[in-house]
Amino acid sequence: YINKISKLSNMNAMHIEKLDLNLLRLFDAVFRARSVSRAAEALGLTQPAASHGLTRLRLLLGDALFTRTPGGVAPTPRAERLAVPVQAALAMLQQALAEPERFGPAASRKLFRIHMSDIGEGRFLPALMARLRELAPGVRIETMPLATGDIAAALDSGRVDFAFGFLPKVKDTQRAQLLKDRYIVLLRKGHPFVTKRRRSGQALLEALQELDYVAVRTHAETLRILQLLNLEDRLRLTTEHFMVLPAIVRATDLAVVMPRNIARGFAEEGGYAIVEPPFPLRDFTVSLHWSRRFEADPANRWLRQVITALFSERAG
Repeated sequence: YINKISKLSNMNAMHIEKLDLNLLRLFDAVFRARSVSRAAEALGLTQPAASHGLTRLRLLLGDALFTRTPGGVAPTPRAERLAVPVQAALAMLQQALAEPERFGPAASRKLFRIHMSDIGEGRFLPALMARLRELAPGVRIETMPLATGDIAAALDSGRVDFAFGFLPKVKDTQRAQLLKDRYIVLLRKGHPFVTKRRRSGQALLEALQELDYVAVRTHAETLRILQLLNLEDRLRLTTEHFMVLPAIVRATDLAVVMPRNIARGFAEEGGYAIVEPPFPLRDFTVSLHWSRRFEADPANRWLRQVITALFSERAG
């Protein structure tokens, strides 16, 4: 056996792919216990299995590693040199594997990046930031609106952590349904369209031809609805940002197609009226999206739980 080891002693290095991690755990246990039998007991191995593993490691490293002594074994100089880096590597690996249990929101200063439209910012950010102030005052949020076709790749790469919204074209992501919504028409209070005799169903849809509209360039679904109803010629203003629309609607006779949940917030403040025509494609679902790669990430999982608890209709 000693001859076999000596033939390998001139090896400059071993190939890492030949190394079994359990051999390093065995080496560390024997080094600490100074006994193969006690190391085997600590690792839940039989003594023959431990001896066999130690023989494999000796052959791989080209060194005896441990020599017999009256009370057990003693490390060779090579083993003494290996002990500290092996222990450090095992500790680092253990720390990495234990990470899912160790996210502390109260002390964290982590930055989360979220794809969210401007309309989503108005709907979700106030409540989310108020909740984070209670649970994790150091956590930071950065919204990062992306083109729909870029969202899935950005989630997978970690460029963004989450995506909020009605995103039917975003595929191959994990998702949680937050709420169901529908598109309506928001008008100023006292608008002639509202004060006329009441209409519903197909008659209400046809009456939409009487209105002029304002829309947001980036909100494709609302533009799609106007297109399906042949109302494109009635579009008088196209803006870049959603948040300017309420002021425009309140000051003019222009109408805007928008989500009902958002419109209700404006209506509660006064000065607005809501009309609910039976639009094609009017019903939609707002979901939270994330990547399968980060499913078990402790910070990702924690914020998912916070968001679904805040906004999921089932949670309410």
